[in-house]
Amino acid sequence: MQPTCWEIGMKLKRTFLFIALTAMLTSTALPASAGYRKRPRNYTTNTAPLISGTPSTSVQATATYTFTPTASDAQNNTLTFSISSKPAWASFSSSTGRLTGSPAAAQVGTYSNITIRVSDGYLSRSLQAFSITVTAAPSSTPIRSAPVISGAPSTSITAGSAYTFTPRASDADGDPLAFSIANKPAWAAFSTATGALTGTPTATQAGTYAGIAISVSDGTTSTSLPAFGIAVNAPATMTGSATLTWSAPSQNTDGSSLTNLAGFKVYHGTSASMLNDIVQLEGAASTAYTYAQLSPGTHYFAIAAYTSNGLESDLSALGSKVIP
Repeated sequence: MQPTCWEIGMKLKRTFLFIALTAMLTSTALPASAGYRKRPRNYTTNTAPLISGTPSTSVQATATYTFTPTASDAQNNTLTFSISSKPAWASFSSSTGRLTGSPAAAQVGTYSNITIRVSDGYLSRSLQAFSITVTAAPSSTPIRSAPVISGAPSTSITAGSAYTFTPRASDADGDPLAFSIANKPAWAAFSTATGALTGTPTATQAGTYAGIAISVSDGTTSTSLPAFGIAVNAPATMTGSATLTWSAPSQNTDGSSLTNLAGFKVYHGTSASMLNDIVQLEGAASTAYTYAQLSPGTHYFAIAAYTSNGLESDLSALGSKVIP
C-alpha cells in the first residue's frame, strides 16, 4: 500500500525537527556571564614521618634498659613502629616504639644492628642502627682480704736442743685464723691455734727436714710462709763444763721485800742472741748449776728468778765461757 502525501509530509517534518534540534544542542555554548567555570582537582602530598632519639648503648646485667624514640607525622597519620635485630632479652611496643628489658647475667655481650622504624602506612623512616653492650653486674660478695703471715724460722739446730718457731699472723677483716703445716718433722709438734712449731730432736734424728710450709687461713683464703728446711746437726763431742753461781735476790725492783721467791731459770746457748737451752731450778736456795760435757766453742749463760705467782725477772748480765 503506498503512503499518502500527508504521511510523507509528516515524516519529512519530524526529520527536519530532529536535525534542527541536534544542531542547536551541538553548537550552543553557555555564555561566560552565566557564572560557570571548570574546577581544578586538589591533590595532597604525603611526606614520610619523622623519628629521632639517642638510645643508650650499654646496660648492666640485671638492670633495666629503656629507650623510646620521638616520632611525628605532618599529615597526622596513625604511626606504627617496627624493629629488627631485637635482643632476645628485650620487648618492643609497635605503638610507641619503646624498647625495654632486663638482661640476665648469662646474656652479657654486644647486640648489634638494632634498627627501629616508624611508618604512617605509606612511607617509613628509620633511626640509625645502634648496638647495646650488656656488661657483667658487680659481684654482691664483699671483697675480703687474705690473712698475712710472716716470720723467719731458724733453719738449723743441734740434736738434743729445743726448737721453737711461732709465726706472726693477722687478718684485716678480723676473721678467726687457723694454721696448718706441710712436711712437719716427726720430732716436732704443731699448734693449729698459734702456728707454733716446737720440738727437741734426738741424736738419731739428725738430718735435713726440707719443704716445711706453714699456712694461715681465715676460712676463705689462705697465705703461706715460704717453705723452709731445718738441719738437725749431730751433737758435738762434749769436752768441757761450766759451773754457774749466783746470789738470790732479796728485793723487788720497786725496793719492796721479795717474799715469794720460788726458784731460778738458767738460760744457755751457743749464740748470745739465742739462749734456747733452759733449765728450771726450784727453791730459793738453788744458787748454783753445772753444765757438763759442753761442746767446743763459746757458750753463753744468763739467770732469771721467778716467784710463786709466776712472775719472772729480767735476765741477768750475760756470762760466757769458751770450751777449747
